[in-house]
Amino acid sequence: MTAIARLHPLHHVDTQHLDVAYFEAGPSDGPPVLLLHGFPYDIHSYVDVAPELADAGFRVIVPSLRGHGDTRFLDNTVPRTGQQAALGHDVIELMDALGIPQAILAGYDWGGRAACVVAALRPERVTALVSVNGYLIQDISTSMHPLRPDLEAGFWYFFYFLTERGRAGLTENRRGIAEVIWRRNSPDWDFGQDELDRAAEAFENPDFVDVVIHSYRHRLFHVAGAPEYSRLEAQLAELPSITVPAVTLDGLADGNFPARDAATAGARFTGPYQHRQVPHAGHNLPQEAPLAFADAIRSAAKLAALRPTA
Repeated sequence: MTAIARLHPLHHVDTQHLDVAYFEAGPSDGPPVLLLHGFPYDIHSYVDVAPELADAGFRVIVPSLRGHGDTRFLDNTVPRTGQQAALGHDVIELMDALGIPQAILAGYDWGGRAACVVAALRPERVTALVSVNGYLIQDISTSMHPLRPDLEAGFWYFFYFLTERGRAGLTENRRGIAEVIWRRNSPDWDFGQDELDRAAEAFENPDFVDVVIHSYRHRLFHVAGAPEYSRLEAQLAELPSITVPAVTLDGLADGNFPARDAATAGARFTGPYQHRQVPHAGHNLPQEAPLAFADAIRSAAKLAALRPTA
C-alpha cells in the first residue's frame, strides 16, 4: 500500500499568543502565499496545491489554525476564542513573525474568513485574495435571521455546538462529526477513510473543542468575544469592503453554499475582481479541485501585478 501524502516537515514560530506550526515550500524569495484551512479540516486540504504553487515559484506557507494540529497556545490564561477577529489577527501576527510584509492570502471556510478579515482591515498587508464562497466576514447582528430550511439543515452543528450536549459530543466524536460534515459539505467528493484519519489527527489538539465551540457560539451571538479583539470586531460589524485584487470561487457541488454568479458573489469586492464556478467541487475546494484553486492564486497574482501603484 502507498502511504498517504503529508505536508512535512513542519516548522514552528511564536506569535504573541501562539506557537504556530506550519508547512513551508518553494523558494524563500518567491512571492509569499498563505494557504488557510477551515473546520473541520486541516493543512492537508492543500496537500496537492502547495507543491503545485511551490513548483511555480511561490513561497508557500500552510499554517495550522489556532486549536488545530500542532499549533499551541503559549499561555494557559489566554481565552480559547475562535472568533473571526482572532483568526484574522493570527494571520497578521504570523506574517510579522516570519518577516513577511505582504502576501497573497487564500482560503476557504474559517481560513477564507481569516483571509477576508485581513484583506478588509489591513489591505496594505495583502497582495491579493483568493476566497472560496466569496465575502466571508460574519454579520453577527443578523445571525438569528433564518435561512431556507434545507440550508439550515446543513448547519445543524452550529446549533448543536450551542449546547453542552454539543460540547460533549464534539469532545467524544471529533472524527465522526467531521465525517458527517464532510459528506454534507461535499456530496460529490469520494474521500478515503485515510484522508479523514489524516485530518482527524489535527482535531486532537488540546484546545480544539474550546476554540470550535467558542467560534460557533460567538458567531450566533451567544457569547462575548475576547476584549482584546473588541475594536476589530466593531470594525468588522460595519462589513467593510475588500479593495485588494481578489478571485472568488464557488464549487458547483457544495452541499451548503449554493454557487452564485459574479454579480452576487462580488457585491463587497471593490478592487480588481474575478469570480469562478468550479464543477464537481464542494466546500473543501482546495483538496477537491487543487488545480482550479492553484490557478485562482496565479490569476490573483496577475491581477495584483496589473494594479496601478500609487
